[in-house]
Amino acid sequence: MVEEPRKRARPGRSPAPAGRTARPRQAEVARLAGVSQATVSLVLADKKQGATISEETRQKVLEAARSLGYVPDPAARRLAAARNNLLGVFSFTATFPTDVQHSYYPFLVGVEREAAERGYDLVLFTGSSTGGAGAAGPDALSRVRLADGCLFLGRHAPAQELQRLVADGFPVVHLGRRDELEGLAWVGADYVSASREVVARLAALGHRRMLLIREDDEATASTDREHGFLKGLEAAGLPGGPETVFRSADPERDLTPERLRDWLAEGVTALVAEETDTGAAWRALRRAVTETGIDCPRDASLALLGSPPADLADGPEPTGFDIPRTQLGAAAVRMLAALVAGEEATEPLVACAFRPGATAGPPPPAHRS
Repeated sequence: MVEEPRKRARPGRSPAPAGRTARPRQAEVARLAGVSQATVSLVLADKKQGATISEETRQKVLEAARSLGYVPDPAARRLAAARNNLLGVFSFTATFPTDVQHSYYPFLVGVEREAAERGYDLVLFTGSSTGGAGAAGPDALSRVRLADGCLFLGRHAPAQELQRLVADGFPVVHLGRRDELEGLAWVGADYVSASREVVARLAALGHRRMLLIREDDEATASTDREHGFLKGLEAAGLPGGPETVFRSADPERDLTPERLRDWLAEGVTALVAEETDTGAAWRALRRAVTETGIDCPRDASLALLGSPPADLADGPEPTGFDIPRTQLGAAAVRMLAALVAGEEATEPLVACAFRPGATAGPPPPAHRS
């Protein structure tokens, strides 16, 4: 009996498991290594894409790939290398922010200017205007692959869909911090420092009881503002904790004039609202103040962690901070262009400018220390 010669493994690659005929996939490498497919994609592409991957995790992925005999699909690589100088923009809001009064519109101004300077055209994926990405089914984001890469903006985004794009090596940047999505690149504003500064300014005026009004969800921009608010109270030596934050799924329903009077009677002298794309917290606070007949800042001070909605721009300018939306849009394009080119991309948090406004002053005499 003549023994057939064994096939020799290619240098630098472990032999494929016996009896296997199909090419191993990244999903299999991920299961063997005990990590996400997005992490496998980033390790095998040798890109950090804004994420930090430990050396231990990197080695686990590489060892799993070797043991399975994984090699990149050359056809997929050739497809990924084909570019058409198009960058996508996808919004998770119910309507695409093309109205100049929309809070997201300045983002688009920065995106357009930076894209033009870099020789890219933009594709606005307006299918989201029918109700957001989730309304179109599980493959709602697949059409963004028509572009070389895509920017995403919006308060709530489908994590599974975004991570699938990242795992496939498609260049993706989210406009707004999204640390919880492994491997997703993002640009963001420093809401923590800005919120902390607003509290410091109110404390310097003499306020000792403050309350934050926010929507009841886990949007990163909201948690950052709350974190900064609580840090500001701590730095000023003021009481903090859950009792200093009012969370509501529907602030315009729950923030009643009666509730506002109760807060003031308990000694709260400064009310701070977060800005969101809905404007619900600030809208509810302003309505309650008007219906209660409170004079601001004589009876109580108000502050807004962001800029007021366009339809509430009348009246005194609120104390708070301004979000550098145009700069953030430009930073997002810079990062996306780098990812499309196969380069590492990092952008620092963009600072927000404090806005003195006219809605904050010293607390009423009875509450001054």
